[in-house]
Amino acid sequence: MAGDRDAVALQPAMLLLDEPTAGMSPEETFKTGELVQKLNASGMTIVVIEHDMTFVRQIAKRVTVLHFGQVFDDGTLEKIVRNEDVVRIYLGKV
Repeated sequence: MAGDRDAVALQPAMLLLDEPTAGMSPEETFKTGELVQKLNASGMTIVVIEHDMTFVRQIAKRVTVLHFGQVFDDGTLEKIVRNEDVVRIYLGKV
């Protein structure tokens, strides 16, 4: 995660990340996930917009799916991936 020290230098209560793993290798993505988990464990709230489901599985405690700007589903990752409409629309499977 480029600039991670700059983003957390002032110890914010919340960090917003928009597709932080775009263009990263699997190894870089995993290390970014470890950093996100560490920051969250220290008490920081992390909000991530991400399409990489491997990364989401690594870090997410709660997932909100938006569709056309509205909340489509919300809950644990397990609940989200069981929602057939979410799977069909966003994960490309039925």
